[in-house]
Amino acid sequence: MSNSNLELSRNPSIDQFRGFSILLMVLANYLAGIQIIPAWLKHTPDIGLTVIDLIAPSFIFVIGLTYGLSWKKRILIHGRLRTYQHFFTRFMAIIGIGAVLSAGEIWLQVDGATINWGVLQSIGAAGVLTLIVINMPTSWRAMISICLLAAYQYMVDTSWLASILQAPHGGLPGSISWGAMLILATVLADCFHDAANRKFFFPLSLLILVLGIGSAFLIPVSKNRVSFSYVLISLGISALIFFVMDWLEKQGNLHSVLFTAWGKNPLILYILHLLLLGIVFLPGIPEWYSNAPPYLIFLQIFGLTGILSGIAFWLEKKNILFSL
Repeated sequence: MSNSNLELSRNPSIDQFRGFSILLMVLANYLAGIQIIPAWLKHTPDIGLTVIDLIAPSFIFVIGLTYGLSWKKRILIHGRLRTYQHFFTRFMAIIGIGAVLSAGEIWLQVDGATINWGVLQSIGAAGVLTLIVINMPTSWRAMISICLLAAYQYMVDTSWLASILQAPHGGLPGSISWGAMLILATVLADCFHDAANRKFFFPLSLLILVLGIGSAFLIPVSKNRVSFSYVLISLGISALIFFVMDWLEKQGNLHSVLFTAWGKNPLILYILHLLLLGIVFLPGIPEWYSNAPPYLIFLQIFGLTGILSGIAFWLEKKNILFSL
């Protein structure tokens, strides 16, 4: 969640990438419960990687892009103590919102879930973990993130696997790996925002991807486990996609007003889309949702994204900014 007073300057590429990510997340969550949707458009049950498995990391990455900037601006305006308090409260609030939404999913028995650790809880916990090291030098954060990933993977391989597989996103232990991903994203952000070091952003992103692919020969790629290889591969891909979008925006003047509007208020739109999905799911009629015919799927997607887009444009017009 961001305060509009802190938005001293906005990078349109970041807004567009954030909007692109949240729009994909909305579509992925809607398609997850529909039977005719192929497996490659759904999350992998355990080991493997689909395009949908890349969405949450893209959101973690874009949070990392703005984390350090927001931190430094708040330090200048409010001082160190109040800045720590703000960020801690902010991410604990995200965990709380996620817990309420997860309770609703359990109450509705969405996908038969009895234990649920949602994406907002993972983001909030990762944000708190990153808060501990955000004031450290870039090189220190890079080393800490890799060490956290290695330590987490060791624990998964030796004793944590059974408990991690019981909850989405690796549950509470998986937050260590999501936190390491966010910390590493702040390292990439330092390269991107520093004019002198921006030339290293692309090769560093590519290096992270290559290291992830290399580690996959030893460590299975798994979103459910938030494995070492998954974190590096998905973060590297997210950074490279952002690099392309930023280049197209700056060099080709390719700008999406839709993605920008969505990107300015992702948290509000994420919560609203879950409420709308709950309305769709609530009737419990297979022909209405899980076994819906293609034409009905199209109409529901059009209605869902249309309503959310209208809200996004209205919020942008009112200059209401409420980002993660």
